Amino acid sequence: MSRKVVLADSGGLDTSVAVRWLVDNGYDVIAYMADVGQPADFGKLKKRAISAGASKVIIEDLKKPFAQDFVFQALKAGAVYESNYLLATALSRPIIAKGLAWAAKKEKAEFVAHGCTGKGNDQVRFEVTVMALMPGLKIIAPLREWDMSSREEEIGYAKEKGIDIDVTKKSPYSLDQNIWGISIECGILEDPWNEPPGGAYRMTVDPKKAPNKARYLDIAFKKGIPVKINGERYDPVKLIMKLNKVGGENGIGRTDLVENRLVGIKSREIYEAPAGWILHNAHKALEALVLDRELLHFKENISLRYGELVYYGLWFTPLKKALDAFVDETQRDVTGMVKVKLLKGALSVVARKSPHSLYRKEMATYGQGDKFDRSVAEGFIKVWGMPYKK
Repeated sequence: MSRKVVLADSGGLDTSVAVRWLVDNGYDVIAYMADVGQPADFGKLKKRAISAGASKVIIEDLKKPFAQDFVFQALKAGAVYESNYLLATALSRPIIAKGLAWAAKKEKAEFVAHGCTGKGNDQVRFEVTVMALMPGLKIIAPLREWDMSSREEEIGYAKEKGIDIDVTKKSPYSLDQNIWGISIECGILEDPWNEPPGGAYRMTVDPKKAPNKARYLDIAFKKGIPVKINGERYDPVKLIMKLNKVGGENGIGRTDLVENRLVGIKSREIYEAPAGWILHNAHKALEALVLDRELLHFKENISLRYGELVYYGLWFTPLKKALDAFVDETQRDVTGMVKVKLLKGALSVVARKSPHSLYRKEMATYGQGDKFDRSVAEGFIKVWGMPYKK
């Protein structure tokens, strides 16, 4: 009797090959496909999984909970990894792995599997999440077990087995996309001295080819969550998709990063996140208006740690839960409006307002109406500098 395994199947090269490899090794494979906003033809991918040997395909739409419970929580936290990565792929892994584990429980499967490489971050994110939520499940990682050592060998295997794939040896990029952004690696990008070719990008136009006229957006936040664009209310998924479109048309959201992977090696990847960078910068500008100095500065430390937890696959952990409580408390007054300007790849915050603003013009102005008491400055400076007076 075949052993039942639920495989997290993206429909890409690695997981398509993994379906057949698992079947060849005596497993009854159920393919689990999660829709987190990637541009995929799930009908086509379902047929591909069946043709590769899967006995069943489960397709689950996770876009709404992904946006609400993962993306916007990370946005409130200000989570960025190594200053340039808004964690699109990393954020999707815990919700996909959670869905995978629940699918295995429903299907009464003893095993779950994934198509992550043996030297990447995603293997950690998937497996730690499954361990945290359903420790009784056994985990299979085909790419750590089979004897194929390159994408070229996988392409050859897929052709030999008659699996229809979209990747060719002439176009070897590895892509992972969802509503929050896209990760692009492999091929010419593996040499950090190579400039990314224009054809590598998917979501953004070349800034040089973007419109010459600036585009302005008024983004309204309520308790740290974006809710409106230019006065029009959007649900979380549509709001992100709208900003991806507008930002992408104006060349916003590209980053090129040599990053420190969790497993201890450096990798070079390029990222696109138009909506992510627009919202991240707008959110930070609003926080600067409404949070006091000590809270704002301390939260920057939390943002750094939070980003690391997401990147390291530690979403369902006690520390992450505790930090969420802190983050939510900081967002009580993060309500207001931020105006951003988009122009040929440049993103600027140009205005902001909030009913909870701590900015007082009468204290900041150097013109008429100045109410700052300059007489207290001398005493303040003497006390502040006393420890350093020799």
